[in-house]
Amino acid sequence: MEPLEEYHSPFDFEQGVNASYLFLSPAYSDTPPSSPALLFCGLLNQDSVPEMGEDAVTSVGSSNLTEEECQELQEEMAKVEDEIQTLTQVLETKEKHLADLKRKLGVTPLRELKQNFTKTWQDVTSTLAYKRTSETLSQAGLKASAAFANMGSVITRKFEDVK
Repeated sequence: MEPLEEYHSPFDFEQGVNASYLFLSPAYSDTPPSSPALLFCGLLNQDSVPEMGEDAVTSVGSSNLTEEECQELQEEMAKVEDEIQTLTQVLETKEKHLADLKRKLGVTPLRELKQNFTKTWQDVTSTLAYKRTSETLSQAGLKASAAFANMGSVITRKFEDVK
């Protein structure tokens, strides 16, 4: 069975493909089509209804920004993204160093878990609620043992009476 029509893609691949964002664009651009930077610069359609929970800033649309201001904001955004990437790399390095130090000291995950459990148990046992509950249960245990002892002596007397 042959198709009735030959399929034609709605995209024009000859205009260009931005592989870093995986979207089609008519010209090279570092900013993806749904970027907030485009929204703030008034380059996107503002007639859309904001989705539930969408930030009020993005739904208002600041078309009063000049192209220069938009460019400055985009540059600042790129700098902040670079700083975040750098800080992430530094954090990863510090975490690896910490893991190496723990390994050299012989601190295993199981040992850490045991220490955390011990510390948590000590914290729980030092609370006022735990102390009160422990006292109450201790008193209840003493009363229960006295009652059982008394019941045992009563049963013993009854057996002696039956003989």
